[in-house]
Amino acid sequence: MTSSLSDAQYRQLAADTLASVESTIDAWLEAGVVDIDTHRTGGLLELTFPNGSKVILNTQPPLQELWLAARGGGFHYRHADGRWVDTRDGSDFFDRLAEQASAQAGMALTFN
Repeated sequence: MTSSLSDAQYRQLAADTLASVESTIDAWLEAGVVDIDTHRTGGLLELTFPNGSKVILNTQPPLQELWLAARGGGFHYRHADGRWVDTRDGSDFFDRLAEQASAQAGMALTFN
């Protein structure tokens, strides 16, 4: 899977994706759904769940990838056809994030 993005396009898409995840989690916190702590340093977003487990989202500019690390494994995504797609099985980033976050939070969570 090759990317046709410029470096600037990649950086913007990756930043928008991390901001979207943060926004969703902030909304859950305000609504009392779940208390997931977020900590962002540049292109790295760390999600800490109430049980102390973590999900790490990390940009990989040289590869133009977005990486997701969770208890359930490590996953690499490239942007294609308007979404982040797993480089191994073609699954959607937000679907996998929801699956991993739900498992670690002990409740169903959905990201848009």
